[in-house]
Amino acid sequence: MDHGIRRYLASDESAWLRCRVLSFLHTAYFDDVQTAKPAAPPPGLELVAADSSGEIRGILDITIEGESATIDTIAVHPDHQSQGIGHALLQEATDRLLALKVATLDAWTRDDPSTLRWYRSNGFSETDHYLHVYADYYTDTAEPDRAIAERRSGLRPIKAFLHAKLDEEATIRKQFARVHVCRRFTQNLSR
Repeated sequence: MDHGIRRYLASDESAWLRCRVLSFLHTAYFDDVQTAKPAAPPPGLELVAADSSGEIRGILDITIEGESATIDTIAVHPDHQSQGIGHALLQEATDRLLALKVATLDAWTRDDPSTLRWYRSNGFSETDHYLHVYADYYTDTAEPDRAIAERRSGLRPIKAFLHAKLDEEATIRKQFARVHVCRRFTQNLSR
């Protein structure tokens, strides 16, 4: 293994942002760009995988509330994917979560096949679903109007991000070009 896992440092922010955006570029989260790293307040975890020169290859942020934790961000730089970095970050986090007496870890993600396979292969099970719906004027000029029932005078909707129930999927997919199934994966950490 040519990387080590350590605590995130404020000086890592630029590399953290770069790793995240490049990792997400060819996924359903391609437009979920951050311009500053969100904090994972204590007792949350902020971990990075870095090589011996300090280059950030992977990132993992987890928020903790009582006995439950949520992965806020997990990303591996595209040049270093499929090398076990994500798994190593998860294993380090799991060890730390167990020491904090956290019972469950969950994560929300969209419908990217490789991401779904990764969660399943790392012991997570799907426990909830809903739809992420994007209404975009530049895709179909009627999409935002279909998404918003009441308009405010002087404002023209151009883009809208909405949630819908999974049982509405067939109807929603007929009306909007970009629809993702958002899935919650959960892992019981009890050993």
